[in-house]
Amino acid sequence: MQVPGFLLRRLYVKGSLRNVDGGFEFDLKNSLGSGYAERVLPLTVDGIEIATTDARFVVDGEGTPFSEVSAERPVTLGMNRTVTMAVRGAALAPGKHKIGIGFVVTGMGEMAFDVTDAIVESARA
Repeated sequence: MQVPGFLLRRLYVKGSLRNVDGGFEFDLKNSLGSGYAERVLPLTVDGIEIATTDARFVVDGEGTPFSEVSAERPVTLGMNRTVTMAVRGAALAPGKHKIGIGFVVTGMGEMAFDVTDAIVESARA
């Protein structure tokens, strides 16, 4: 089953892109239906691929590196739950950035989409 990109973009929490100590992060909120990601495709920012070892899901304060997600250790994409995607490394420059996100979801296959958002400066940056 292929889910169109315009629906997947609804997962992204607009305005959540932010710099933090040691990198940047943004939020996803699943309003489409529960599922399990058994693999995560490399995240891209402005067309540049981020190593899966430098990105992680953070759910209820617990982080799971993208590189550790597997069929044996899936990440739950719970309905109406917010997941933070945290990237270790350099902060992003102020302004707009295009982010590409993709998963392999059990029973549904590969799902990928991209969004454009701007850095929201905060006291944590």
